[in-house]
Amino acid sequence: MQDNTKISLQNLTKVFYKKGSSVTALKEINIDVKDGEFVCIVGPSGCGKTTLLRILAGLETTSVGDFTIAQGKENRPLQSMVFQERGVIPWLTVEENVAFGLKMRHLPKKVVQERTRYYLEKVGLDKFAKLYPKELSGGMKQRVSIARAFANDPEILLMDEPFAALDEQNKFILQEELLSIWAETKKTVLFITHSIDEALLLSDRILLMSAQPGRIVDEKTIDLPRPRTMEQVRADQGMSQHFVEIWNHLQAEVQGSRI
Repeated sequence: MQDNTKISLQNLTKVFYKKGSSVTALKEINIDVKDGEFVCIVGPSGCGKTTLLRILAGLETTSVGDFTIAQGKENRPLQSMVFQERGVIPWLTVEENVAFGLKMRHLPKKVVQERTRYYLEKVGLDKFAKLYPKELSGGMKQRVSIARAFANDPEILLMDEPFAALDEQNKFILQEELLSIWAETKKTVLFITHSIDEALLLSDRILLMSAQPGRIVDEKTIDLPRPRTMEQVRADQGMSQHFVEIWNHLQAEVQGSRI
């Protein structure tokens, strides 16, 4: 593993067993992700993308192989995960949700308050701090999840289609907010998406997965300068070529899985 490698997966395979049968969800995954790199994972439905993130989050175990996450600062959590939905705790206020991980780490009260306030302002929720999730829109709930994840200052950030359920306007707003915070913090991010446009906008690199069993079969390095906008992504000839190649990959994998 190179000195600047933050995440390294070696020959990682995951098999699920049920009632005498088995399903291989992931097969021989080998990935190195650099410190501060923003990597999107794109693949057909059911290819094991979420399983991969759940393994890195400690929610699933590997069957074969292993992974490492390089530890930076002491007492910093290894990872935070942002889910597609249902990521907020319903009986806590917005402020309490964002502060939750910090309080679990028993950080000084002043640190918890300062960091919570800072990230509430970064995602535009400072005026809604005392509200409960039932009083929020879907986009606002995702802002809470993002603020909580960054406030907790993890080594890596795992994001499982966090904007998939949002309308286009909210999606663009949250993508911009995410990139703004990421540019400031330089967190290492693994981000699952089904949207090719989203992957091209956010990524330093895109990993392409095969149909089940999921394998990493290709990757695209995205060298369009940052900060970048969706208009720039769609107007750039090189990005258009990436879009077509990724689209063709997904089409081929879906069709091949039906044969």
